[in-house]
Amino acid sequence: MMHWTFGFLVFILFSWGINQQNPELTESIQRGEGIYEDFCITCHRANGKGFGKMYPPLAGSDFLLNKREESIRAVKYGLSGEITVNDKTYNKKMEPLGLSDKEVADVMNFILNSWGNTSEKMVTVEEVEKKVKN
Repeated sequence: MMHWTFGFLVFILFSWGINQQNPELTESIQRGEGIYEDFCITCHRANGKGFGKMYPPLAGSDFLLNKREESIRAVKYGLSGEITVNDKTYNKKMEPLGLSDKEVADVMNFILNSWGNTSEKMVTVEEVEKKVKN
């Protein structure tokens, strides 16, 4: 029994190592966390759950996960007008944050991989440049 348990533990640890994020994404997420703390935490909170009916959640947000391009544009240029997040309507203006394309990519990677959110596709500077110019 002990031998089987050890083998299972080795298997779990090996599988965990295989599934680790790539170093580039990990570094982007770390940078993005600092950007989030500087620019986003006041409205969207440390837990990503937003603030009542004023600011939508980022944790488990269907808008964020299903509208990637719109989310990137919102972080880059701000957002005004009505949006629906998880079947709730929000209409509070988000001012532009003045972030560079690299900062937008980093904070998006942090948000897309925090509070239970997961995204296998990394947001890159090139994607931000392409999405915001169209």
